Amino acid sequence: MKIKVMAGAILASVMLTGCATKTYYVDQNTGQTTKQETVAGLNYRDFSDAADEMVQSMLNNPRLRHPNADKGAVYVMAISSIINDTTQRIDTDQLTKKIRVDLLNSGRFLTTTAIGLNGAEDEMTEKVRALKNSKLVNQQTVKGNNKVIAPDFSLSGKIIQRNFTLSKSEQEINYYLQMTLTNLENGLAYWEGEVPIVKKGDGRSVSW
Repeated sequence: MKIKVMAGAILASVMLTGCATKTYYVDQNTGQTTKQETVAGLNYRDFSDAADEMVQSMLNNPRLRHPNADKGAVYVMAISSIINDTTQRIDTDQLTKKIRVDLLNSGRFLTTTAIGLNGAEDEMTEKVRALKNSKLVNQQTVKGNNKVIAPDFSLSGKIIQRNFTLSKSEQEINYYLQMTLTNLENGLAYWEGEVPIVKKGDGRSVSW
């Protein structure tokens, strides 16, 4: 009896898989489905492509070039909150890490890991200063105070998901990856970017 039940379950699973509509990207200019197959959720390629587009936009912004760049001066950026307003469990570092790396490689920005919205990303910058009175450590190698650089800019953002039912068998999933770079001197957003990603697929597809 158990064998019959299992066989039925496997057959049902195979039938569902065979009938499932694949998920494709939607060309936002034409509204038509492309031939590029994808998954309902956000994947590595989505984050990578979005980060590339945003970084290029930042580098094209003349406000984000340090006035003393010719002398080697660069801006320092801190990572603020990245809100995940989707149904997926997203590690927002997937987006911010690539932006950080690309900006670092551009020579225009450095990212501080000593200062963050919810504390330091790397607490070691503060911890090593607690060695000041340690008899174990050569005091000449202990890092001094008034050396940590405060950030010039803050990177914040939001990832939004909206699902639209097109028919009983189709749904469209819209994602909006939004980022803002705020000048901490005056609180003004010197750069803002949004990368929409649209996918269409089986209405039974889940995106988490």
